[in-house]
Amino acid sequence: MTGRRKGIPISALVASIVLVLFITVALLADVTAPYGMADIVGGAWQESSSQFPLGTDNLGRDLLSRLLFAARTTILIAAFATLLSFVLGSILGFTAAVVGGWLDLVMSRAVDLMMSIPTLICALVILTIVPPGIVTLIIVIGLLDATRVYRLSRAIAADLNAMDFVEAAKLRGEGRQWVVFREVLPNALSPLVSEFGMRFIYAVLMLSALSFLGLGVQPPQTDWGSMVQENKDGIVFGISAALIPASAIALLAICVNLVVDWALSRTTSLKRR
Repeated sequence: MTGRRKGIPISALVASIVLVLFITVALLADVTAPYGMADIVGGAWQESSSQFPLGTDNLGRDLLSRLLFAARTTILIAAFATLLSFVLGSILGFTAAVVGGWLDLVMSRAVDLMMSIPTLICALVILTIVPPGIVTLIIVIGLLDATRVYRLSRAIAADLNAMDFVEAAKLRGEGRQWVVFREVLPNALSPLVSEFGMRFIYAVLMLSALSFLGLGVQPPQTDWGSMVQENKDGIVFGISAALIPASAIALLAICVNLVVDWALSRTTSLKRR
């Protein structure tokens, strides 16, 4: 079939390869990076060369090495924050829809209150009070993002809760835990898979924004947002050091969206028109 290999679109196949490459080099940054993360090995903003394939940054550190170490920090924080948001948001959303009544009302209004505050402003306020760190960033981003997952999960579960197979499970005497995890959750996976990719990219962008503003990943650790902030002044002089990590963020977002789009089409048997 033209443009496909083993049922996988070329775009999704290429995106999958790039994602595997991202994850591999991120996890093996200590091995694959030519230099240490904070080693000053040359002059500031040197051009690309055989010694420094991507050049150096504002302090003379190898950009390629920094990019690899930053990839590990960015991907791991975003992944754990997304997992936290989905575990918390989906369980609470399904529970609220299945139980209903005052519990659903209280939880939904609390989520509405949290969502009324811009997420970035809320994160900035929290991080000015609590010292920023990797664990803190995971918790803050995960909790704030869980409100979006809660709304989606509750809406899906509310529709599924009215269906015949759920009513049949209740009539059989199945408990709420059974209904949530054995009846509602398996039938809600398709939209949640799509949302997971979007939430992961949102976590990457959120982390990068916080680091750019100085409240994200703190030195000596680095992430892609920190690299953009450190090298932003070079753009005035035509130096592309800040554009390299920015391009990595964009490439990661595109690849995740392509893979998730294909996964969603596979799980729901949707046909593109």
